[in-house]
Amino acid sequence: MKETGNLSINSENFLPIIKKWLYTDKDIFIRELVSNACDAVTKLKKLMLMGEADHIPAEEAFQVRVLLNKDEKTLQIVDNGIGMTDEEIKKYINQIAFSGAADFLAKYEEKAEGDNEIIGHFGLGFYSAFMVANKVEIDTLSYQQGAAAAKWSCADGIDYEMSDGSRTERGTTITLYLSEDGEEFLDETKLYAALHKYCAFMPVPIFVDILSKEDEAEETPAEKDNTIHISEEEAASLTKEEILAKAQEKTEKTEEEKEEPKPLNDPSPLWLKQPRDCTEEEYKEFYHKVFFDLNDPLFWIHLNMDYPFRLKGILYFPKLVEQMDVVEGQIKLYSNQVYIADNIREVVPEFLLLLKGVLDCPDMPLNVSRSALQNDGYVEKMNSYITKKVADKLNQLFKSDRSAYEGFWDDIGMFFKYGCMREESLYDKIKDALLLKTTDGVYETIAEYLEKNKEKHENKIFFVTDEAQQAQYIRMFKEQGLEAAILTSPVDKPFVSFLEYKNPGVKVQRIDADITDTLQEKKDGEESEAKKQADEYANTKMETLFREALSKEDLKVKAEHLKTASVSAMILLSEDSRRMMEMMEAYGNNEMYKAMFANVKPDETLVLNKSNKLVQFLMDAADQEEKKEDCQMICRQVYDLALMSHRSLTSEEMTAFIDRSGQILEKLAELEK
Repeated sequence: MKETGNLSINSENFLPIIKKWLYTDKDIFIRELVSNACDAVTKLKKLMLMGEADHIPAEEAFQVRVLLNKDEKTLQIVDNGIGMTDEEIKKYINQIAFSGAADFLAKYEEKAEGDNEIIGHFGLGFYSAFMVANKVEIDTLSYQQGAAAAKWSCADGIDYEMSDGSRTERGTTITLYLSEDGEEFLDETKLYAALHKYCAFMPVPIFVDILSKEDEAEETPAEKDNTIHISEEEAASLTKEEILAKAQEKTEKTEEEKEEPKPLNDPSPLWLKQPRDCTEEEYKEFYHKVFFDLNDPLFWIHLNMDYPFRLKGILYFPKLVEQMDVVEGQIKLYSNQVYIADNIREVVPEFLLLLKGVLDCPDMPLNVSRSALQNDGYVEKMNSYITKKVADKLNQLFKSDRSAYEGFWDDIGMFFKYGCMREESLYDKIKDALLLKTTDGVYETIAEYLEKNKEKHENKIFFVTDEAQQAQYIRMFKEQGLEAAILTSPVDKPFVSFLEYKNPGVKVQRIDADITDTLQEKKDGEESEAKKQADEYANTKMETLFREALSKEDLKVKAEHLKTASVSAMILLSEDSRRMMEMMEAYGNNEMYKAMFANVKPDETLVLNKSNKLVQFLMDAADQEEKKEDCQMICRQVYDLALMSHRSLTSEEMTAFIDRSGQILEKLAELEK
């Protein structure tokens, strides 16, 4: 049998993606050809289960072999699966629009009873071979009894030749004669990297053989030789049985020395098991193997859904070494154990892209446009299901062992704060399990915090963004029995506004945004009009003094009696103003926002503590001309001390502060003389 011709292309179903234009990633051909080989095995195993291939031994060892011959520059993918007849080659290879997988599923749909494990969803993957090869051959023998081997060869991606095949065992061998574009895959490292990327969990054992003359030369004659060597004297003294026994002993020893080959892949990954059948050690081992993370995960969620759609997988919550590790998440997407891609936003809820895990969606085609996914009802349902499972797991952990839950909240808090802002439905599901770590060192839900502090500041949540920077405010709070939430991660900045949005009537503000009534020293009874006028005069006098000393004409200054006498002054930045400043910092390089923020200035107020002796000295000495220089120096020092508790000083401000501190110490030393 010999036949030549041109490939028949159905223009309605076949896109112009032959050769280099078939896929964007060149190494994708590995996935397509090896998954096709696994498909051939899976089809045959299905037929055996359905009684359609009784002549195949039940103990048959199915496998796929990848053979690289460096000298001949060929790559072969060999399977012992279902094989093809010459008619099937003509239909599924020459007529590109037809799909062997689709035909198989349609034919055996009733007997398979919906248990679809066939990988292929289309018939184009084979042609990815022409991305790296200038000639491709198929040598195949069908499983059907009495079938003849068939061979197909194509040297340019269009013209083919068919003839009788040479294969004597059931299955298919695909030979790629690598072109200049594909010679990089002669490098074992490159080939193994592609195989591990795409084939690590394919459902059939995959073995790799690297062939070259150099490798053959490395094998010594002694290693090849299984002959036993004995002298004539020794032979004369041994019986025939003893000589045979020695030969058997050497054979067995040689077999023992040969290491049993191991498949490159894991055909039965952990996510395919029922959660009840998986141990904690197995979950951790799988995590370390797949994600190369030396740390154990905090916990995991095993997904196992069969209706109304099929989805299996494991999502891991990693332990963060640093806060910004959160950006290094990786969700691997598979279809029937065949790798598709990492972090497909249209399939995986965006907040979960911060995690590590695997998702296997058997109904997801291996190649699908993202625009199609955006409007896919199946994807929408899958997103909702995953979100619900994550919320259920969080609530279950919170209720079953709150102590342990609090122990890893610092690691998972950012995930869920971000998730709540991305998907409001998640917040509604887990709001009772969201925790705030406070300056008292305890963890409280939002409801617990509000209830605990309602007599001191009802419907108000105070927070700190830098415990070291705001230590003065924290100390003042603690002295008055107050606590603040610790919100120091980058995601907390927008999360503060989100909390107010989801909790109408609740005000969330930074600890230095205002002086709470609890911190002020209140006088009993009503103040006289004279006292009010005196206080107003003192405020005006202090404002004038500080504006002149600091050369800040717009500075707002007011004096208050605080319960803590050790604090000389505080700088307050209103919550609205602070959030505006953060927006300026985040979007300041955008031209539109530059114009919007052009005239925005921070709404700062310097609050002087009348209970502090240094402030009392300024109030008494402000009108004394001989003390003007000292007052101005103290004003600058008081302002910088307040500023240091509000933000970091610039290099110029810090230099001036250090120089001024030296001058003040010198004056103190002179007074002691």
